[in-house]
Amino acid sequence: MKKSIFLLGTFLLISAVSFAQKNDKKAKAVDNNTTLSTPTPPVPQAANPNQNSDANMKFVKDEYNFGTIPEGPAVSTDFEFKNIGTEPIILSGVQASCGCTTPTWPKEPILPGKTAKVTATYNTQGRPGNFVKTITINSNVGTKVVKITGNVEKAPDASVPSNNNSMMKH
Repeated sequence: MKKSIFLLGTFLLISAVSFAQKNDKKAKAVDNNTTLSTPTPPVPQAANPNQNSDANMKFVKDEYNFGTIPEGPAVSTDFEFKNIGTEPIILSGVQASCGCTTPTWPKEPILPGKTAKVTATYNTQGRPGNFVKTITINSNVGTKVVKITGNVEKAPDASVPSNNNSMMKH
């Protein structure tokens, strides 16, 4: 039985090495062949995230700094925009870069000449320090990325009252 397992393992090892050498030879043959008939297509460049939206959506601001804020309460800001295009704008989705930021947005179409707003609410609880969060606004006229920043000041540690009347003594 041991000989059978040993022979099977040896066969598999030889097969794997042989297969790897055949693939390596094929790769070298392709590298040495300079007369390839089909050129490699160019790699597309990453699209500008604000590509078409700027022509149709005019934002009052696209970045907001909360400054230094206390830890605990949530803070919000509105990103107001106007439809300066000729067709209604339909926001298909608004997504924050993390779960600590919650966006809200209108679900109905924004007609040409009308204004609307996307609200970004940042939860500061348990998040002391600097933050930079983005909100991606997807619509039928393109994508717009807005940003919130700030610094959450750590709340003072709550003092725990001592219980000297405990039945357990150390």
